Amino acid sequence: MDERADGRWDEGDASVLRLPSGRLIRGRGLRRPLDPAAPAPSYAVYLLGSQPPAVLWEFRWLHWPDFRLPKDRADARAALVEVWERAAGERVEVACEGGRGRTGTALACLAVLDGVPAEEAVAYVRAGYDRHAVETPWQRRYVRRFG
Repeated sequence: MDERADGRWDEGDASVLRLPSGRLIRGRGLRRPLDPAAPAPSYAVYLLGSQPPAVLWEFRWLHWPDFRLPKDRADARAALVEVWERAAGERVEVACEGGRGRTGTALACLAVLDGVPAEEAVAYVRAGYDRHAVETPWQRRYVRRFG
């Protein structure tokens, strides 16, 4: 993955989701080490059951246990709105441990914010990011209700 001069992700990277507006957001599983040659995000939101270790870039932690939903839904909405806004001109990533369930759910919510109908957002993320994204029925329901 090459760092672009305009500060955005490389759209060709399989872990980058392109939203209909053209915003690019990287989804990632934290269990897989970040390639040292890969560009770092300028901002990240980590969806974890416990606080993540410090990183060199600005980040926000959302208390979101594995296979569940965010503990504070208002805080989750605010964080995802910030991700969506910042993705217009920054390299933003959303990540959980595996990069599928929580990350896929957050990416689907971002797709809703970007204009994808809530009923189609999970399919959109599965087609553009990971076919196994959004793992549980309650995560799918959360996306449908996010709109």
